[in-house]
Amino acid sequence: MKKIGLFYGTSTKKTAAIAQQIQAAFGEANLEIVPIESAWKEEFLTYNYLIVGTSTWFDGELPTYWDEIIPELTSLELQDKKVAIFGLGDQVNYPDNFVDGIGLLAEAFETAGAQLVGFTSAEGYSFNHSQALKEDKFLGLALDVENQPEQIEKRIHDWVDQLRKEFFL
Repeated sequence: MKKIGLFYGTSTKKTAAIAQQIQAAFGEANLEIVPIESAWKEEFLTYNYLIVGTSTWFDGELPTYWDEIIPELTSLELQDKKVAIFGLGDQVNYPDNFVDGIGLLAEAFETAGAQLVGFTSAEGYSFNHSQALKEDKFLGLALDVENQPEQIEKRIHDWVDQLRKEFFL
């Protein structure tokens, strides 16, 4: 079976908790956690499929650990990789850049030639703008832990079911 690398910042508690829920939903031994704080660019080449996660900080910025590795990521050749992105945001307090981190990571991985998968509907969210939005779909799984905690579990399970099909077909 092909390997899945789950990359996220372990120092951000909410993102780490969501990553653990995604890992549990997969329930597969072939999904490995890779802390982005200690990841090397070669590690992205090790896996057949990548799941990457981030929160969005301040006014639409990536956390420091992702921000530092983006220049290395964009220099990789990831043409044979499928990448799924999940991101956390706050649509009430930051409606003008809700889950922008997804969009920033999507741009970096597309620049490296990766194929993005795991797009989700923007229905059920209320925000003004997002870099993560393309043709009424998020470029990954958008989660608002602050304002929609009751939706998290279902959205994760639905997304994991979707990824199983998109990764393994």
